[in-house]
Amino acid sequence: MCGNNMSVPLLADAVTVSGAERETAAVIFLHGLGDTGHSWADALSSIRLPYVKYICPHAPRIPVTLNMKMVMPSWFDLMGLTPDAPEDEAGIKKAAENIKAIIEHEMKNGIPPNRIILGGFSQGGALSLYTALTCQHQLAGIVALSCWLPLHKAFPQAASNGVNKDIAILQCHGEMDPMIPVRFGALTAEKLKSVVTPTKVQFKTYPGVMHSSCPQEMMAVKEFIEKLLPRI
Repeated sequence: MCGNNMSVPLLADAVTVSGAERETAAVIFLHGLGDTGHSWADALSSIRLPYVKYICPHAPRIPVTLNMKMVMPSWFDLMGLTPDAPEDEAGIKKAAENIKAIIEHEMKNGIPPNRIILGGFSQGGALSLYTALTCQHQLAGIVALSCWLPLHKAFPQAASNGVNKDIAILQCHGEMDPMIPVRFGALTAEKLKSVVTPTKVQFKTYPGVMHSSCPQEMMAVKEFIEKLLPRI
């Protein structure tokens, strides 16, 4: 199970929570704006399955328009957080290619794509949705927390060449989220139902939760992973 991480830039310093036994599945999870992979590696460790490898890469540090061009970890530039805000199309597509390179690296190391879940929080969740829906490999599922679908006007056409028409999506959102209001999450869920099989989209909301996760949400994530990545 070796492979050269250096050929995949994001893997070189990604936080990896290895399985306690032979790894037969993987969860790739992308953090939100200004964060690192460490916080989600810790969160996922608390719900880990012994045969699953958890990979939490760090976003590159770039100037972010939304935050007065401050340099911070960001998967792509953000100009605004409303559905009609301009978007960094080139940056989103480049970031998606970098995540697809991680998927292909895991495939070369023996984990088939249908045993890989892609997930993320906020900007990372947005990127996980875009990446999975435009991916040429059939993935197990998507975990999309407190996020939106980037370049949403390009869908469902953007997914027409993909093979993930039937992918399972768990979308979760705090009802008191001041950054990405829950109604944007609801609009995203409706959009996703036009891209994949509608019954495959679960949208769960959590009363009182702001732009963060909560124990009930993490249990929902754990159940989703267990269902889609059973022990083999």
